[in-house]
Amino acid sequence: MESIEIEKRLASIETLLLSQKNVLTFDEAATYMGLSKSHLYKMTMQGSISFYKPRGKMIYFDRGELEKFLLQNRVTPADEIEAKACSYITLRNGRSKK
Repeated sequence: MESIEIEKRLASIETLLLSQKNVLTFDEAATYMGLSKSHLYKMTMQGSISFYKPRGKMIYFDRGELEKFLLQNRVTPADEIEAKACSYITLRNGRSKK
């Protein structure tokens, strides 16, 4: 029972350490993004994600670029869409009365 708790805490510490690095190895990037290594490899081969190969063999990733990749294609929540629609209608109605 204690070993499971220790493993969970160790994984938590490793995650915190990963968030402090700017340049990640292939394995670290897969862990950081929550992807399998094979899926991340497919993404690099398809050119759908940027990476660096300084010596032509090892693959490295910029953490900031990974964050941008993960945060693309934002889905707008319904309440935000409704607020924009109300604002648009209010502004449009104000123009047509003048």
